[in-house]
Amino acid sequence: MASFSGFFRNLLDRPGGLNLTPYKKIVEAAGKLSFPDELPEPKMDDLAHFCAVVREAADRTLGLRPYDVQLLGTLALLHGHVAEMATGEGKTLSGAMAAAGYALQGKRVHVISVNDYLAQRDAEWMAPFYEALDVSVGWIGQNSTHEERREAYGKDVCYGPVSEIGFDVLRDRMRTDAGEIIMPPPEVALVDEADSVLVDEARVPLVLAGAADPGDAVPEMAALVRTLVRGYHYEIDEQSRNVFLTPKGADSVESILDVDLYDENEPGTLIELNLALHAHALLTRDVDYIVRDGKVQLINPSRGRVALLQRWPDGLQAAVEAKETLSPTEKGEILDQITVQGLIKRYPQVCGMTGTAVAVSEQLGEFYGLKVAVIPPNKPCVRLDEPDRLYPSGPDRDAALVEEIQEMHATGRPILIGTLDVAESENLAKLLQRRGMEPVVLNAKNDAEEASIIARAGSLGAITVSTQMAGRGTDIRLGEGVAELGGLYVIGSGRHVSSRLDDQLRGRAGRQGDPGGSVFFASMRDDLITQYVPDERPPAADPDGVVRHRRGAYLIAHAQRVAEGVNLEIHRNTWRYTRLLEHQRELILEWRDKVLHGDSAAQALAKADPERWESLDEDTRDDRARQIVLHAIDTCWTEHLAFLSDLREGIHLRALGRMSPVDEFQREAVAEYKTLLAEVERRSLESFEDPARDLKRPSATWTYMVQENPFGTEWDRILKRVTSAVRHG
Repeated sequence: MASFSGFFRNLLDRPGGLNLTPYKKIVEAAGKLSFPDELPEPKMDDLAHFCAVVREAADRTLGLRPYDVQLLGTLALLHGHVAEMATGEGKTLSGAMAAAGYALQGKRVHVISVNDYLAQRDAEWMAPFYEALDVSVGWIGQNSTHEERREAYGKDVCYGPVSEIGFDVLRDRMRTDAGEIIMPPPEVALVDEADSVLVDEARVPLVLAGAADPGDAVPEMAALVRTLVRGYHYEIDEQSRNVFLTPKGADSVESILDVDLYDENEPGTLIELNLALHAHALLTRDVDYIVRDGKVQLINPSRGRVALLQRWPDGLQAAVEAKETLSPTEKGEILDQITVQGLIKRYPQVCGMTGTAVAVSEQLGEFYGLKVAVIPPNKPCVRLDEPDRLYPSGPDRDAALVEEIQEMHATGRPILIGTLDVAESENLAKLLQRRGMEPVVLNAKNDAEEASIIARAGSLGAITVSTQMAGRGTDIRLGEGVAELGGLYVIGSGRHVSSRLDDQLRGRAGRQGDPGGSVFFASMRDDLITQYVPDERPPAADPDGVVRHRRGAYLIAHAQRVAEGVNLEIHRNTWRYTRLLEHQRELILEWRDKVLHGDSAAQALAKADPERWESLDEDTRDDRARQIVLHAIDTCWTEHLAFLSDLREGIHLRALGRMSPVDEFQREAVAEYKTLLAEVERRSLESFEDPARDLKRPSATWTYMVQENPFGTEWDRILKRVTSAVRHG
């Protein structure tokens, strides 16, 4: 009967319903094989033999004998799926076994992680296992040198954070000497924390920039907006995260600056004012960013960590720096860029693993053609997940939260409290300290100590206050006597915009059959409610101050569904714009590669001006021709990116004329691309005929990730439209 129901789950292709029966048979067969003496070479045409060999190799080299469910995860990865494996179920080893399997098939594998720490840790931890199978392994990180990167990419398996792999792709795209290229052609991407990388960060552009100059925010404008009063000078649309001047505010600003803000011939002042106002009113220190070492550092909203090398678009970044009275950082023109989704789609084969994949199975299927395989836990989960505790307001919730923590702490049971942002984690810690408790705080300000903090979180009497737990990479093991107290107790101080993030927090308790518990405290005035279902009227609290009416729980769940729907639609819309750019870049790269690796530049210029060609030195003219054409291609592409950026910024206005912004964007982008090709040829010939022409390139380049400007663009309008449609649909 189980086989029959499994068949229908597979037939209906339900999320997470991938039929595991064939994999279970392979694992069962592997269990009957043993190798008491020398470890044989794995037979990749016999997966049972492969599983048996890698199980024995892991046992002998790491002291870790894979469970059957870990082998199931490995087989799912080898078949190109996303394996959903709960926290503590051994994803790292499953991923290593799958990476070895691909490598033994002669394919180079990039194990893509979310940060440097995990890339280095996992590569070094798994190294003895790979060595036993005669598979070479390396890793790269933010501080890796050019030669270290070249060596790592030359290994059979290379671990690296998604950002650094993307930056190396961009750098290689701009090489003018083929011998400087460090990355081999992409073959297999095995993505750790797949939902975070493939969904949460899919639309984040990775940027290679050059020709630096200081940011241009006006400090005086930041000082001016500090004097403006919300409700009188400006209003905030809480639903769409936008801010705008009132008529009185506009009059006041025009009087102070002695300008006409809405003069079409002088739009710069209004742009500067809007950026300063957005930075002042809508971006909050210790929530959206922190200030550390004299710099603004963004906080990744899905991980609660500092987003290294990430910044907002130049204007908004500079406005926040001016707000914090910091020196402006450099900016420059974008030489090239690629989204995380575009980076992953370069690989012919993609697979991944995470603890929460089913919730984003639609996106994984739509954008990557991936299916989700839900791997059962090695031991049944016995964690007790309590219903949410709901309160009318934030202060009511916080008071109840502190009481719960104090009561539980008195028993000695370790507690992990998940907060939504840095400011909340620090405020809660202060409240607990006033009650005589000593919490340990893990947030974006001290993420360097995260491994040691998490390792102690299961100790008797421990209180750990943390921002997002996704991708922390360390299991919480229970201390002595903790199991008898009920195991780790996880408390959420509010619901996240995605149910996946809630599940990731819950999953820190109940590891490998351990006892544990979880509960979420939330209020009817949390941002999740006020931003995504602001028109809904929450139920009243009971006399004891607790909201028990079932509509309260419904509103929380409904708001999450609206938020998830909004983010999915934004993802779709982003890809509609960027996929054309990715396609055009691939066409340019094909042309560029022919120039870099061949003599097409020499042939073209010799044909265009034979007399000039014959006058040049035979030993240098081929390379000179190559450099001329490469310079023209790269310069024209940079200008093309700038054109598309400007076009994208205002394309939503086409909707006012009942035109499709996406269609109009693509129409103009295609037309502009056609002129780019002719322009490359014109500039190449012009440089060829002028021996004094300097093929100057940026004296320095740097890389960063651009976090979307969340204000004043079409995303706000999409958010508003989709929220309204979902709420009233």
